[in-house]
Amino acid sequence: MNYIDMHCDTLAKAWLGGEKTAKRLQGTMVDVERLRKSGAKAQFFAMFLPQKREDGWFLPEQEGGRFSMEQLGQAIEGMYRVYCDTMEACKDSIAPACCYADFQKNWSEGKISAFLTIENGHPVSGKIENIERFYGMGVRLITLTWNDANCLGYPHSADQKEMERGLTKFGREAVAYMETRGILVDVSHLSDGGFYEVADIVKGPFVASHSNCRALTPATRNLTDEMIRVLAEHGGVAGLNFAPGFLNGSEGDKVSRIERMCDHVGHLIRVGGAECAAIGTDFDGIEGQFEISDCTGMELLFHALRRRGLSGDMLEGLAWRNAARVIKEAAK
Repeated sequence: MNYIDMHCDTLAKAWLGGEKTAKRLQGTMVDVERLRKSGAKAQFFAMFLPQKREDGWFLPEQEGGRFSMEQLGQAIEGMYRVYCDTMEACKDSIAPACCYADFQKNWSEGKISAFLTIENGHPVSGKIENIERFYGMGVRLITLTWNDANCLGYPHSADQKEMERGLTKFGREAVAYMETRGILVDVSHLSDGGFYEVADIVKGPFVASHSNCRALTPATRNLTDEMIRVLAEHGGVAGLNFAPGFLNGSEGDKVSRIERMCDHVGHLIRVGGAECAAIGTDFDGIEGQFEISDCTGMELLFHALRRRGLSGDMLEGLAWRNAARVIKEAAK
């Protein structure tokens, strides 16, 4: 079955590994050759930008465990170069997309659409002109925060007071601008307070590109039932995340199981309706043991959902139609 994946961190993996393109990669969960085999209609490629030192990340002249804006700029440049070089090296298989018309054109030509995104709006650095610069690069989705506060707002947190904090004054301005400009607003990693502020500002669809259901797994990265309903009311979608920590009931359970994915899909549909469910694997940004170890295993999920009784229309909606509708309504 064809599908759209709304989030992977493959560009970061490729760049950090010194790769020139993502055509064929070792030790990753996604590359272009495997996307072709898997039936992907579109892949959202994130330029992931941590603010603090994380295992596996190294940039020269790092000070105090935090990355400077100059270093993050180098990271953006490096990942963007991998993206552009991949599009050139694999132009018979995959092509950039910025809107629904691009998506349709690419598919009619037998090509996968590559949507470029930013995970962590920290490099926006309080300036609308930086959002415009990213738009000019082809970015059509920005995950507002990662795991630290930035110029746009506050992240998810186990601290309830922190979780209630929302967007900054600039963040509210930026979110409104993003919607007008045609950049999808992504609330994965955002605080609960920030989620509801986004919902108050954005008139059309916004997304949680890689978030699951908090009722099933009490991770602060997941969505409450009320959030799922609000997201659905806006015409938005939540992308099923394959990370064990966002699927399982126990923090110590490091296995990503297909049956547990089916549980979250079923809950999303029961609470928000069939049109709010999508896929956001988080491939190459997650760790554990995986029953679906890379993008070529996606059919295993669809087969399991068929066994669970998901209708053909619901399954196609989850796999790609719901995400395509959001692209059509919100990306320009």
